Amino acid sequence: MNRKIILVAAILGVIAIILGAFGAHALKEVLNENQLVSFETGVRYQFYHALFLLFLGTTILLSDKIKKIILTLVLVGVLFFSGSIYLLATNDLTSIDFKFLGPITPIGGLLLIGAWIALFLNILKQKG
Repeated sequence: MNRKIILVAAILGVIAIILGAFGAHALKEVLNENQLVSFETGVRYQFYHALFLLFLGTTILLSDKIKKIILTLVLVGVLFFSGSIYLLATNDLTSIDFKFLGPITPIGGLLLIGAWIALFLNILKQKG
């Protein structure tokens, strides 16, 4: 399980760096300031959660069962939160209207919060 989590963390991290560079260079010329700030928010939260997964994959404080739950919450949360932000921020660049994804963003945020709460509660209930 730890190897899988670390591999997912590495993939999320690589994608965040690529998208961050893409946003800073290529999108800087075609997005307005608000769209660029939104895009950067998606990148930042994706990268935060890549680091969170690195921690998760290296800790011995949690069972594999809770690690799997947290991994799932983070993966779906990043997909919904950051993924919807990427599409909404670049909406003007495509012929597809991604505005219907607006409600997905806060659901993704709630899943990410849920992952952190799961970590907190599982550490809290441990003795010692």
